[in-house]
Order: sequence, then structure tokens, then C-alpha cells
Amino acid sequence: MRISDKPASDGRAPANERPGLSGPASRKLPVPPRERKPALAALAVLLILGGALATTLLVLRSGDRVSAVGIVQQVGAGQLITASAIKEVQIADTGIDYVPWRYRSEVETTYAAVTLLPGTLLTSAMVTKSSEELGPGKAIVGLALKAGQAPVGMRKGDVVQVIYVPAGGKGTAQQRVLAPGARVHSVGAPGRSGSGLVSVVVDTAISPTVAAYASSGEIALAVLPGAG
Repeated sequence: MRISDKPASDGRAPANERPGLSGPASRKLPVPPRERKPALAALAVLLILGGALATTLLVLRSGDRVSAVGIVQQVGAGQLITASAIKEVQIADTGIDYVPWRYRSEVETTYAAVTLLPGTLLTSAMVTKSSEELGPGKAIVGLALKAGQAPVGMRKGDVVQVIYVPAGGKGTAQQRVLAPGARVHSVGAPGRSGSGLVSVVVDTAISPTVAAYASSGEIALAVLPGAG
């Protein structure tokens, strides 16, 4: 008996020839529809716009600059603020209580309420109209110091001890502190850099003694870094 090659009498193709059933790869799982979240999308847009606005404001404010008084030389507390100690600086207008550069002539008639260091932006709280240090009861004494009688790098505004150092051959004379907290008023002299000339502010009661010992070369200075 011969097996016929004709299709089945019911008209259906054999199972291995039916379309769509050729293998496991053709069996796909159903994909759920994407769930859209409009609230998150709106939040992302707001964040982007907010960042752009903040950047724009910063750029605009960075160009809004004003002239202020800056300190370029150390000025000790109680000392007069001179023209050489200040300069014009440009800063952003951020509401700081700075002293505008247009008032520089008035600044030059005031005194430092605290020690002013180079790089400081001057504010109204840092200055005063009067100086206790240079007022009644104080005197400025000039010293001509030799090498070793003062620290290297001593500057105007430093607080120092004024020490009596007896010269050789003075018997039992001992060193002693004449002024425990004098202020350096100036260092050097115009056109005489490195000359060893120093002026200090001391009480009037001790100024004659300091001047006398200074004339004989028996004065030394010690800087007090922790003193303001």
C-alpha cells in the first residue's frame, strides 16, 4: 500500500507546516503598555528652567560691581590710616557694609579700631574717629637699632616689648622690660631702607628712659605675635 503525498482531506496542512508555530523564538510575551507620568516630566522642566534662571541671575550680578576701600599695608589698632595703606578694589554689590572708595579722604582722617591686615576689605566697624593709643599720655619715641636688636620682618603696627639691654662694663646692671606692650608706629625712613630706624608708641612716663637708653644703643625690641 502506498502512502499518499496529498494533503489531508480536511484541507489543513500538517502540524509541522502550520504558519506561526515554527519554534519557541516565535512565542512572544505580551508587552504591557508604558505608564506615562506627566507630573515627573513637569517637575523636570521646572528644574531645568529654575537652573537656567539662577545662572542668568549670577551672570547679571557678577557684572554689578562697585568700588570699595581695601587695605594694602598693615595698620595697627589705634594708628592713623594713611593714603599709602589703602587702595581701590572692585567687589560685587552683595550688601556688605564696605566703605565706598569715594570716602577715601575721610578714611585718611580716621584710626584703625583693630589691627588691619593687607587684603582686608575695610568696613565702617574697623575705623574710629579718635585713638586712645596716640592720645593723651602717649609718646612716640624714635630708635636707631643695630642688627640683632629687633626681629627681622618687624612691621608697622606690631606690638613689641621694649627691653633695656645694658652694654658691657656696666657692672651689675640687668636686663629689664621698659614697656611690655608698645606699638610700632613706623619702620625705616623715607629713602633710608634698612637703616634700623624704628618709632614706637609708649607711655609718656617711660618715654624719657627709653630715649636715653636708645641713644646709647641699649634698647632691643621683641615682637609679640599674639598681641593685637
